[in-house]
Amino acid sequence: MQETDAAQLKYLELLSEKFPTTQTAFTEIINLEAILNLPKGTEHFVSDVHGEYEAFEHILNNCSGVIRERVEEVFNLELTASEQADLCTLVYYPAEKLRRLREEGMTTSEWYAITLMRLVRLARRLSGSYTRSKVRKAMPVAYAYIIDELLHISPDEREARLAYHQRIIDTIIDTGSADDFICSLSALIKRLAVDHMHLVGDIFDRGPHADKICDRLMGYHSIDIEWGNHDIVWMGAASGSAACLAAVIRNNIHYESLSILESAYGVSLRELALFSEATYTQNDGMTPMEKAISVILFKLEGQVIMRHPNWHMEDRLLLEHVDPTRGVLDLNGTTYEMRTRDFPTFDPAHPYELLADEKRVMDGLMDAVRSSDKLRAHIGFLYDHGSAYLVRNGNAIFHACVPMNEDGTFCAVRHQDRLLAGREYYDYADRLARQAWHEHDQVSLDWMWYLWCGRYSPLSGRVVKTFERTYLTDRSTWKEPRDPYFRLTEKPEVARRILTEFGADPVHGHIINGHTPVHAADGESPVKAGGLLVVIDGGFCQAYHKTTGIAGYTLISDPRGMRIKAHRPFGTIADVLDLNADIVSDDDRFEIYPSPKTIGDTDTGTQIRGQVADLRALLEAYRTGLLPERG
Repeated sequence: MQETDAAQLKYLELLSEKFPTTQTAFTEIINLEAILNLPKGTEHFVSDVHGEYEAFEHILNNCSGVIRERVEEVFNLELTASEQADLCTLVYYPAEKLRRLREEGMTTSEWYAITLMRLVRLARRLSGSYTRSKVRKAMPVAYAYIIDELLHISPDEREARLAYHQRIIDTIIDTGSADDFICSLSALIKRLAVDHMHLVGDIFDRGPHADKICDRLMGYHSIDIEWGNHDIVWMGAASGSAACLAAVIRNNIHYESLSILESAYGVSLRELALFSEATYTQNDGMTPMEKAISVILFKLEGQVIMRHPNWHMEDRLLLEHVDPTRGVLDLNGTTYEMRTRDFPTFDPAHPYELLADEKRVMDGLMDAVRSSDKLRAHIGFLYDHGSAYLVRNGNAIFHACVPMNEDGTFCAVRHQDRLLAGREYYDYADRLARQAWHEHDQVSLDWMWYLWCGRYSPLSGRVVKTFERTYLTDRSTWKEPRDPYFRLTEKPEVARRILTEFGADPVHGHIINGHTPVHAADGESPVKAGGLLVVIDGGFCQAYHKTTGIAGYTLISDPRGMRIKAHRPFGTIADVLDLNADIVSDDDRFEIYPSPKTIGDTDTGTQIRGQVADLRALLEAYRTGLLPERG
């Protein structure tokens, strides 16, 4: 027997441990072949949530409107719009809604009986897209047997089992379990409405509650994350990059969200505050803490840039051109006025060296970050469930861009004597990001800073002007030139080239990005390049709402096609509970499949067909006597 045959036989021997007889093997083949014909699971794409926890929580609870759509399908002919909204709100926030209804005296036995049966019908409708085994696994363990009995009923036994089901409902009410059962059914409905979520980057910064979002995601049933630049800077800080940590602190000062560091992650800023107050003044519109961390940041960035001349970022070494006495920046023969002259730690002879006190403050902050179990758990989750990009079901998913040249070719970046472009560049970035987390070597830590704001970072895609925006009064210097990618991908031929580069489907696939807010108020569409590119950053962050005109896009991929959901601004959860004020969403189904897609049309289907082929080989080995059956 050849070596390849021996390896195949060894694999079949291992497979026979799980399927020891002909009967167990062909039973599994029948099961897998049947699964291939089930409807494709609904995929939910979300991006750039930026710490806006309440809006994000509601998007998860209403599944970007999928729950409301299913309620309309099931109850359109028997419930009013108000009654449908009540049912939706109960599914979104069952414990809170039940509390309100009890206070209003609405939770009678009759109300419980009607509501429980409606929730059962809704769950039954959603469960039809899954195997009974998968639905059972999604059920709360305490009620799995009861829910399974209520959900599954064949047409010929409907009348006979109606009394049986009604008795189950009555017993739930009589035993005082109705509230708990409603919460369990609501959780199952939300679980079944969306099979998998793709979070296309930027959980952190701007909004105040990225920690709550991470907690929520860690309990989500099926998720992947494509890292954004605002994620990678936190990942770099947690890995040990002082430059990334200074950037994180400055961001949180700028966005007035320091509580996430101090309250959520236990990283005390007391020493930084004391150093700032003792060293800087507060008479020119910049706070001492903002001044202190900004100077520290630009010193540390300067050190990183000088360690990597191959990045060609010497033009970002601006601190050395500051003239504190005159309050100006002298650069290439042009003088720019600065917001402040307060640079007590700046040494023109050694512009990028930290003073002893600055180093002491940063060392203390780094120790606090390393000691934060919660932060390390959240960052570890981003590494475990995340990547720089993902190719799934023919789509290429990444947060920002693929750096390109003006002629449409992929821009090559030199790093460690290697020229990297396209998918290879992304693979390298992913590899070094993981190395930073595990090895903490200086090269990979510096690379984390580059991924945050480097000139050709695929997670950023622009020339970042943090220095100018911090210090210069001339706003014309603030403009951040974007990578040609963002303009070139308006062309279908460029989008197809990128899909091909990543091994995605250049005909039926899509590039799915976040990162760049879509200015819907100005008529900009999130669907570009003839439908090949979808940009789903519509501005979850409240600060963007006036600019974008909406409060975020999400993307739904279901068996019938793909559609963009454009969400209006979210009020509060109290509004939802009191007024049934759901997020209003405009639905744009931009792609309709000729026939509904099944699991057989997805990557999961490809994997299943591989399993079926292996099982058929095992059957053949049993039948020919190559392997003995174990049973």
